[in-house]
Amino acid sequence: MPAGDVVLLVVDNSLCRIAAWRLAQRFPDLTIIVEQHVPRLQLIRSRIRRFGLFHTAGQLAFIVYSRLIRRRAAGRIAEIIAAAGLEAHWPDGIERIEVASVNAPDTIARLQQLHPKAVLVVGTRIISRRALAAVQAPFINYHDGITPKYRGIHGGYWASARNDFANFGATVHLVDPGIDTGEVLYQVRPRPSGEDNYATFSYLQLAAALPLLVRAAEDAIGGTVTPQSVDLPSQLWSHPTIWRYFTTGVCRGAW
Repeated sequence: MPAGDVVLLVVDNSLCRIAAWRLAQRFPDLTIIVEQHVPRLQLIRSRIRRFGLFHTAGQLAFIVYSRLIRRRAAGRIAEIIAAAGLEAHWPDGIERIEVASVNAPDTIARLQQLHPKAVLVVGTRIISRRALAAVQAPFINYHDGITPKYRGIHGGYWASARNDFANFGATVHLVDPGIDTGEVLYQVRPRPSGEDNYATFSYLQLAAALPLLVRAAEDAIGGTVTPQSVDLPSQLWSHPTIWRYFTTGVCRGAW
């Protein structure tokens, strides 16, 4: 595989480290570009503008509580990672390029310098039109939900909350300027067990989808990227509020 064929755009979290580790097994010359997290105050202000103060406060309370959910689910998360033959650390021997944003001028300049055939995206902020136009390679996103029905975040949880397990899964899709609105390349629908919950869904989805992300990169390198038609309604989802989470858990058993 020629150097520079595949670039991975990520943030620094456990899911992105797992994705990078797996992709590096297939693409040993992978280039990893890690963007900084969006500043917390900026995120809060954006949420208040979009949802209002009261709803945002409920979301922030849930985000704090979700840390406890993740700690309690640590054993199940480790089990999912091990069963898929994955590792939850950055791949050895591969340099990580740190940038302020995937949309920053230096990131765009680096992409143009690398001239990749595929740009894979896991967990970053929305990519600007300017960045998308920087290279001829397709930008291919991993999304933890079945699009377009579960765009946004926590698609697995929202499918569970709606008892819509037929659409519990993950999508690999082309990136366009919208929020998870790009053409679908592949989708996968794993079945969660009774041990799974909000904290483990994302690991289950990622483990199932990583082979498809590899396949999509291979398609891009070979010039055979083929979008598929998906006939589903479109809806954008965000964090639940703390009160909606508990109400849904009690009434529907979706935790």
